[in-house]
Amino acid sequence: MSEPEIRDDREAGRLEAVADGEVLGHIEYFVLDSPERALVPVHTIVEPAHEGKGIAGSLARELYAIAARERSAVAPLCPYVAKWSERHPDEAPPASEPLLTAAKNWLKSHPDRF
Repeated sequence: MSEPEIRDDREAGRLEAVADGEVLGHIEYFVLDSPERALVPVHTIVEPAHEGKGIAGSLARELYAIAARERSAVAPLCPYVAKWSERHPDEAPPASEPLLTAAKNWLKSHPDRF
């Protein structure tokens, strides 16, 4: 199997790790515009056959890299991404409490989105 490529399908709200045409894992997210622009990861899923290979970490790292390039924050609602960010503070600036609250409120007001 080739090295996974990570691609951002912004329209679908998915950051995907793909190798040989197969999606190995993904992060589902949405974009929040207020109180500041932020990427908000909600779920990280790695296919069982590919667990333990660093795919989830690669996805989280790329999500933060995309946010940095776009000058956006990240408000991690996904437990995996939240834990990853705690372990990598040099790559993952913490989100403010108002931003996390706004992200949670957005998610509650869009129950069919995820």
